[in-house]
Amino acid sequence: MRIVFHRGFKKKYKKLKTKEQKRVQQRLRLFVDNPASPVLNIHELKGAYQGYLSMNMGGDLRALFHLIKKDIAFFIAIDTHNNLYE
Repeated sequence: MRIVFHRGFKKKYKKLKTKEQKRVQQRLRLFVDNPASPVLNIHELKGAYQGYLSMNMGGDLRALFHLIKKDIAFFIAIDTHNNLYE
């Protein structure tokens, strides 16, 4: 799996605490190695985010992405559950 980041994702990532950034890096490595890992809790979204997938980044952090191709994931946003879905 290859990962591509939207610039908005990169901006939000830089604002995370160092501990959160490390956790995100670990989850992304796990995603590249095993996208089907149950730890990631990847699921499809409905409503305004239909067509996107959500991944648990640990704690209350979630990342939104969609698959451009079967082996390329485009990450568009990262934030807390409440901030993303309110």
